[in-house]
Amino acid sequence: MIKQIKRLDSVITGCIAGDEKCKEWLYRYYYGYLKAVARRYIDNASDLEELVNDSFVKIFKHLNRFGITDDPIVLSRSFKGWAAKITSRTAIDFLRVDKNYFRVEELTDDSVDAEPVSITDKMNVQDILALLNSLPAMQKVIFNMYEIEGYSHEEIAESLQIPYANSRVYLARAKKTLRTLYQKNINSISYAS
Repeated sequence: MIKQIKRLDSVITGCIAGDEKCKEWLYRYYYGYLKAVARRYIDNASDLEELVNDSFVKIFKHLNRFGITDDPIVLSRSFKGWAAKITSRTAIDFLRVDKNYFRVEELTDDSVDAEPVSITDKMNVQDILALLNSLPAMQKVIFNMYEIEGYSHEEIAESLQIPYANSRVYLARAKKTLRTLYQKNINSISYAS
């Protein structure tokens, strides 16, 4: 078992210097978190494992570009965000290469109402993930990028190489589908109670 290293700045410095114990600690400590980030995009277990490992390769390769701060709380938050962005981009790149994953449709800006979805305490995390995983691939990715990762529609369009308007339509459709699935899920929970 790896001895617990308390300061992330010393771990990052050790990783940059090539210390294998620091790399192993960083990998073990952040593996679950980055797997959860990748799972928002991919639900195939073998692809998920590959994506997380590819993400760590990129993290270790570019770690010298990450800015270390003196505040351990700020450092931890900024490192998690930086690593999550690398992981989400790695997943998006994987999906873009896999031409069979995305089924691009001809889109029109049809009227998709935008009713807010309110999450209740009747649903747990697994229920919410199941709803997200039931979305069509393109809707799932765009929903994650926009609503969870904070990308703009311009960034999504550029990253996925789709027209800007398509990003907006896919997001609207994803929200509409989620509202429908959510209502069905809540109704089934209400009847079961």
